[in-house]
Amino acid sequence: MCKRGERANVIIDGAVVEVDECMVGIIWALNRVPTVKTLGCCCGHGKYPTTVMVIVEGVNDGKPFEIMSMTPIDRKRKFYKFDETGMYHIPEVVN
Repeated sequence: MCKRGERANVIIDGAVVEVDECMVGIIWALNRVPTVKTLGCCCGHGKYPTTVMVIVEGVNDGKPFEIMSMTPIDRKRKFYKFDETGMYHIPEVVN
């Protein structure tokens, strides 16, 4: 877990993407799997669970889901919401 604001870059499909510093390794590794596409991530910074949004060919009918909890998310984008303190989280995973 890193502190809020500790960010690092990872290259995904030739594009530089900024992620939580402590998530670089897992995001890099997941995107090396041909059937996996990451859509977003957050380590939770000690307040929320670590989350990684993915689409995996042949899983969940190709719909997005949060891979750590295997929670399907019905939105196609804007998976993360702000709480009252400005921290990102996925409400479906917290509830």
